[in-house]
Amino acid sequence: MEELKSRILIVEDEKNMREVLKILLEGEGYEVTCAKNGTEALSLMNGEIFDLTITDIKMPGVDGFQVLKKVQELSPETLVLMITAFGTTESAVEAMKLGAYDYIHKPFKIDEIRIAVRRAIEKRRLRGEVSILREKIRTTYEFGNIFYKSPKMQELLRIIPKIAQSGSHVLITGESGTGKEFVANAIHNLSHRKEKNLVAINCATFPEGLLESELFGHMKGAFTGAVSNKQGLFEIADCGTLFLDEIGEMPINLQSKLLRALENGTFRRVGATADIQVDVRIVSATNKNLIDEIAAGRFREDLYYRLNVIPIHIPPLRERTEDIPLLIEHFTHKLSPVKRKFTPDAMKLLMNHQWKGNIRELENVIERALLMRDTEELSADDIPLEPTVSPAGQNGLPKVTDEGLDLDALLTGIEKCYLLDALHVAKGIKTDAAKLLNLSFRSFRHRLQKFGIS
Repeated sequence: MEELKSRILIVEDEKNMREVLKILLEGEGYEVTCAKNGTEALSLMNGEIFDLTITDIKMPGVDGFQVLKKVQELSPETLVLMITAFGTTESAVEAMKLGAYDYIHKPFKIDEIRIAVRRAIEKRRLRGEVSILREKIRTTYEFGNIFYKSPKMQELLRIIPKIAQSGSHVLITGESGTGKEFVANAIHNLSHRKEKNLVAINCATFPEGLLESELFGHMKGAFTGAVSNKQGLFEIADCGTLFLDEIGEMPINLQSKLLRALENGTFRRVGATADIQVDVRIVSATNKNLIDEIAAGRFREDLYYRLNVIPIHIPPLRERTEDIPLLIEHFTHKLSPVKRKFTPDAMKLLMNHQWKGNIRELENVIERALLMRDTEELSADDIPLEPTVSPAGQNGLPKVTDEGLDLDALLTGIEKCYLLDALHVAKGIKTDAAKLLNLSFRSFRHRLQKFGIS
């Protein structure tokens, strides 16, 4: 396919100068359009887009400043090169302040105008590439604040717009730190409720009585400390979205009141006698298996089916390692004011880690690494990773991939982790900690010294 020529508009009231510029720039391979005054230029700009506008400052009627202003209004990406006589340098400087790309003096040398135009066109081209790249990154890798490349996340985020438009209640499941709140935000922002409130609450952070007041509000004097009437989050989220994080932690008694609100669209403030009608979409999230919670009698089955109209499961980071480099790049750019990068061995270490804390853990590790080292490049030794396997038994052993793994480092991490855990259980008494691991005190002390554990 033939490459499109860069388009240049020349605005010059002197015929000879206009023709010289046209011949010169067409000889350079540009597509050139000429306007004999500012008025004609404004007319041309209303119907066409140019990569560069070259305009004289001093012209009768519409001058170069007005041309510059119109270019910025109609096509902000178009660069403007001002032409000025020696006596009007101050005007040219003023034009730069107003957003002109550059200015050149009359009379100018052929090479001078050729180089100035070439630089302007190159800058315009780079601007366009950056704009395209940003859009590609936004549409390919980023959804709100969620970066992805893995097929699992591509499929998940492909259906989120449809889910958002459905208006149905949504239950998001996944391990802690996978980005459930980000998905909830995306659902709200893509829905017809986006102009209304998105209200979020973590059900695990409030005791039962206080959680009820937070959700439904209360009347003055309803309980000790209720010194005035208070709106609940259901009222605040009316016609919007209410995000109930850690829904699996909601006390069973309060679940019945939530169910009533979902079934009837009504609730009652604590201490009130009248019902309040609302229209609220519920997006809830949990890292628990609610089916197991139902079997254990800790979660209402009828509430589960009310919340789980549309289920979304977010896979853990260890199941979508393709996303890790993108996330690392995002967090590095976000957390560091200067450009930083990780060596191949550091990236390999980060890719092979199990990330039980998922995206949240990855961000914390990147932040610690950037704070601990001020070098432009960070190696594997600069990565402050926790041991891959925990004594609690909740972490699985990493699989051997095509890239392999560092067995010595893995076993070292496991050993250090058990030593620390034993010390914790033994409340710092080394002899007791040694017994817990079936080690002699001498062997235990030697291992502590090896790892620098005091």
